[in-house]
Amino acid sequence: MGNQFKQRLWLGAIALVVGVLVLYGVSSEAQLEQLTVDGVRLRSHLTQLATERYADLSLARTRAYLTQQLQDYGYEPSAQAFGTGDSAGTNLSVVRMGTRDPGHTILVGAHYDSVVGSPGADDNASAVAAALEIARLFAHYPTDKTLEVVFFDQEELQPEGAGLLGSNAFVGEADNLDGLESAVILEMLGYACYEPGCQSYPAGLEQQNFPSQGDFIGVIGDAEHPDLLAVFETTEGEPAPDRPLRAVTLPVPVGALPFMPDLFRSDHVPFWLKGVGAVMVTDTANFRNPNYHRSSDTLESLELDFLNQTTQYVVDRLERLLTVS
Repeated sequence: MGNQFKQRLWLGAIALVVGVLVLYGVSSEAQLEQLTVDGVRLRSHLTQLATERYADLSLARTRAYLTQQLQDYGYEPSAQAFGTGDSAGTNLSVVRMGTRDPGHTILVGAHYDSVVGSPGADDNASAVAAALEIARLFAHYPTDKTLEVVFFDQEELQPEGAGLLGSNAFVGEADNLDGLESAVILEMLGYACYEPGCQSYPAGLEQQNFPSQGDFIGVIGDAEHPDLLAVFETTEGEPAPDRPLRAVTLPVPVGALPFMPDLFRSDHVPFWLKGVGAVMVTDTANFRNPNYHRSSDTLESLELDFLNQTTQYVVDRLERLLTVS
């Protein structure tokens, strides 16, 4: 009887361990599923956002949509008003606190304004839709570090001739930089082309061994923070869908501004100038998309599968950045 009792105890212990392992596996799988991008939601956001977002009324309407979506996800958006006259604008932001290291923050940003006369589906509704999806996915997904999602106003050139107003206003407030570890700026994510020669590059990069087809996502980062840029590199061994998404990464010295101005045209730059590591994730804008800043930048011109892949790629990288190694 003693031996049989011991055998039962061992069998019970083994069953308990197996049950815990199975439960852990199911739980881990469920967590991964929580970070799976919903393409239907992305398209729904684009349908609402792909209208001219330049005048005060259209910008206010866009902010109302963003605010409602973020509130539906459980956030309390904060507004930062800045500037006067034609340079006035409003940034929106939400914060989801980390669990183990809440004092360190990873920021995701995208500008929500467009140029006059363009519905701006790619520039920059595609990135705004991605940022909304990121906010939704991480709303109740615990991570070590704090996540902040910011929607910048007045990125495009305004009548005074200066852009990046919203991001400059954001970094201009010291409290916004407190604990900020890195910034991930999303800038046009939904356009791809597959014919050889459809992809071009800024002056100075033409001789590099870069793809001639626009079937990749570009990521540029400041050379002073190579570890951040390394997170966005892709390898052949990574799991991928039928058409793997390739990332082309490029380190840029901050001092290269006078020589390569095309690499300094988005909201990553104010962070660089403050010494904060930042990357810009982009489909390369006018170096690929012929609809850039035109009335033809419509939802119909985008490849939504590419946008889905790009958004999932950013989500996966964010999950790494938000984890304490």
